[in-house]
Amino acid sequence: MKSVSDFFGCKVFDDRVMKANLSAKVYQSLRKTIDEGAKLDIGVANAVAAAMKDWAVDHGATHYTHWFQPLTGVTAEKHDSFISPSPDGGVIMEFSGKELIKGEPDASSFPSGGLRATFEARGYTAWDPTSYAFIKGNTLCIPTAFCSYGGEALDKKTPLLRSMEALNKQTLRILRLFGNSDVKCVRTSVGPEQEYFLITKEMYEQRRDLRFTGRTLFGAMPPKGQEMDDHYFGVIKPRVAAYMEELNEELWKLGILAKTEHNEVAPAQHELAPVYTTTNIATDHNQLTMEIMQKVAAKHGLVCLLHEKPFAGVNGSGKHNNWSLTTDGGVNLLSPGETPYENAQFLLFLCAVIKAVDDYQALLRLSVATAGNDHRLGANEAPPAVISIFLGEELNAVLEAIETGTPYAGTEKTQMKLGVNVLPKFNRDTTDRNRTSPFAFTGNKFEFRMLGSSNSIACANMMLNSAVAESLKIYADRLEKAENFEDALHEMIRKTIKDHKHIIFNGNGYDDTWIKEAVEKRGLLNYRTTPDCMPHLLDEKNVRMLTSHKVFSEAELKSRCEIMLDNYCKTVLIEANTMIDMARTEIAPAVGGYILELANTAAAKKAVDASIPCGYEAGLLKKLARLEEQIAVKADELEEAVMRLKDTEDVETESYRIRDVVLGKMGELRVACDEAETMTAKKYWPFPTYGDLLFGVK
Repeated sequence: MKSVSDFFGCKVFDDRVMKANLSAKVYQSLRKTIDEGAKLDIGVANAVAAAMKDWAVDHGATHYTHWFQPLTGVTAEKHDSFISPSPDGGVIMEFSGKELIKGEPDASSFPSGGLRATFEARGYTAWDPTSYAFIKGNTLCIPTAFCSYGGEALDKKTPLLRSMEALNKQTLRILRLFGNSDVKCVRTSVGPEQEYFLITKEMYEQRRDLRFTGRTLFGAMPPKGQEMDDHYFGVIKPRVAAYMEELNEELWKLGILAKTEHNEVAPAQHELAPVYTTTNIATDHNQLTMEIMQKVAAKHGLVCLLHEKPFAGVNGSGKHNNWSLTTDGGVNLLSPGETPYENAQFLLFLCAVIKAVDDYQALLRLSVATAGNDHRLGANEAPPAVISIFLGEELNAVLEAIETGTPYAGTEKTQMKLGVNVLPKFNRDTTDRNRTSPFAFTGNKFEFRMLGSSNSIACANMMLNSAVAESLKIYADRLEKAENFEDALHEMIRKTIKDHKHIIFNGNGYDDTWIKEAVEKRGLLNYRTTPDCMPHLLDEKNVRMLTSHKVFSEAELKSRCEIMLDNYCKTVLIEANTMIDMARTEIAPAVGGYILELANTAAAKKAVDASIPCGYEAGLLKKLARLEEQIAVKADELEEAVMRLKDTEDVETESYRIRDVVLGKMGELRVACDEAETMTAKKYWPFPTYGDLLFGVK
């Protein structure tokens, strides 16, 4: 059996392959482009294209594609073969630098939010040399950016790369002030933890809600859910273990650093976490991870659910975004060291993040806003919609000492005493983990825990990068003009702590009293739903910051606001129409069929002996008849609410009406149907129940 090191990255045109297949001159030029952003020479592109094609063909590839991430939330690809006709009637395999650098996919059917007219179909894809090409099936996939004919970004990669450049520029200014002239670039690194559910394909196929929407729209809770906490970190079932084993192998072949796997809290829920890597590569890898998860699941007779809330009543799925700043020399700028109080550079970067999160709460909140994530945020399984920062005891004490000008006493290390001599002794960490915080410092990185499981991590990271870049720009502008650098630095850190300490909260984020305190006393934002927060993308302050760092143009921001709200509306309307369909054609007939059986049973009892009591049947008949009528009425009301949306003038107004009316009607219909499920004989119920789905994988 081959070891992982033998096949890891075997499907990736990575640095090892480039070094082996490119001339030293071409390789060094390409590395300069990748590492320092130097302009790519067409001669270098031609040499890379030739080597890339030869390598891909040797590995069985017959086609290539510019692999990109449009504003649909998934990836896109158009395949072209390497073949070109030869004079003798055969074919030769060709691939040029021009074909590597640029593609021209039809952009007419991708969301643009008004950036172009429908008939303006031309779009361009541009090779991202910082993210390695890879082979999927028989196709060479080349990671690319995607833009319109007018040059506007129509994807998630382009603004992400822009935000990384903005943050790099401002971070280097700060490092130079500290006398560091060796660092050539600073990159953000991310490790996204991916949660998901596994159910059997057979049961999935029997539920229209899962097939059409990715989540269950109906379902009464079974007698057992996650109450016993026996699934979390529990023994992995053989079928799931076999799935995880193949998933790891496929990800490792693609150079994806899959590291950790375990059962999550809810039955049928699991998690995969990678080693962190450069943000744009981590984004590509996470999109690939979600795709491979679903493909491998199908091979095992399973379906991988990536929806944020596929089941009501049990935990939903998130994607924790572990974010840090690292120099090209491997130095983590968010590492406090042994004495954080004396580490002025660390404290400045820490304060920059605190300031960024406070100043741009709205941008961070809307970066994770989707119809699916609205069901998850604020429940006792995920952070609340209010953004706050957890720092822990030691850093909190450091910041308090700086603000008040009092000596910092330090945090004494406590040795853990477990009461058993044979067990090793170790020091307790200076801070606990706060799993309820939306934005928590976890030693040498921040964990942004609000992302939903199906989200692209690009959106959250482009906003986080941009906001921190703005903080650092403000700092650099002031410090570069300061007469006394050290005095100005200390005052800037102290003022940041004083002005932004209201965003720091180390307590229980699930506590209702915290939400009240956050909003009423601290003035923090509480945007509970997508329609609440998405329009704030166009607030003057946010537009000014994002355009000043050239992460977005104003037109691109307007388009994204339109697209995200439109996606929200379409998502909920598909769910509403699916509910109406299922209630009328599956649930109501099932309830009616059982009502008929109960009536026949009661009549048969009477026919045999009029004195036989029929109280059970009569009572159940009465309850089910009432519910059958409620289902019909609530389905009609939901349909009427949906029909009224046709007269809505704009997508923002439509989103408010969906939030305020349609979702409520959907909830009312579900209540009636779920209650009917608890009273209807199982043989009549038309699709698998929660008990079947959550405990069906053995």
